[in-house]
Amino acid sequence: MTRLMSRMMSGAALAVAAVLASSSALAADKIKVGISMKVLNAPYFAAAMDAAKTRATELGGQVIAADAQGKMQKQIADVEDMITRGIKVLIIDPADPEGLVGAVNEATAAGVKVIVIDSTLDPKAKYLTLVQSSNRENGALVGQWVVGTMGDKPLKIALISGEKGNPVGKERRDGVLEGIIEAQLAKTGKVDVQVVGQGWGNWTDEGGLKAMEDLLVANKDINMVLGENDSMVLGARRAIESANRTGITLVAAADGQKEALALIKQGKYGATALNDPALVARTAVDIGMKAAQGQASNVPKISYTPSAVIDKDNVDKFYNPKAIF
Repeated sequence: MTRLMSRMMSGAALAVAAVLASSSALAADKIKVGISMKVLNAPYFAAAMDAAKTRATELGGQVIAADAQGKMQKQIADVEDMITRGIKVLIIDPADPEGLVGAVNEATAAGVKVIVIDSTLDPKAKYLTLVQSSNRENGALVGQWVVGTMGDKPLKIALISGEKGNPVGKERRDGVLEGIIEAQLAKTGKVDVQVVGQGWGNWTDEGGLKAMEDLLVANKDINMVLGENDSMVLGARRAIESANRTGITLVAAADGQKEALALIKQGKYGATALNDPALVARTAVDIGMKAAQGQASNVPKISYTPSAVIDKDNVDKFYNPKAIF
């Protein structure tokens, strides 16, 4: 072997070693993405977690995930642990709009790009953006659907809300009621809508069932149920069936849960609005990863996913029986 060949092989070996070292450095520098969900015991949140983890992995991130199990203090501890472990992106669905402000600000102070999803967080918190569906726009579309479907009929609404003081729930019901009022004014020049009672369903099927049972006993002239999510309306439907009540239109302000969409296909459920947890989560991860790489600029404080009302005419576009949610 000549000296020239020896030098060439040594140079090639050094080049390969440099590439391997570079690859190792890249692997070591994988962007750590923290995903903190307030709960995972409902399909919506499970679907959001699954989509966020999948998208972060697709983009080359290293995922650290945590379930706060509905406990604010646990979620604060989860976030603090993620910061210690070196996350650069935090995707968080906060358990409390005020209680998580400190943890989010701590993350941001540590250089973490914080993206809030689904639930509202007090705007004084220092996060990059909030990704959610537009409750206002979705509500307006649902309200228009209600008036377009029920015509001039006076509306006697049983309202099923998530939990007292929840800002997302308030935005959702306000959006639909405002949409109904505007549509009625445009159609007839007057408003004929009454909320005959409000129940609290804690966002669950079982909670919707119990709330509706009480509302049915107290009100004999209900002709529409408005729920702040599909899950509670699905529970309300079971209560209505058990009570043998008829002539009640079922409407949700948000979600697009597959069980509701299946009933819409069958004509047993009126309409709902699009709040796709997978789309929300993927959008959040995309923004967070770009920001961590210095590629995001002029990000708005709120990033809305597309709005849509889902009814029998377009349900096939959205229905996926194999979806988690």
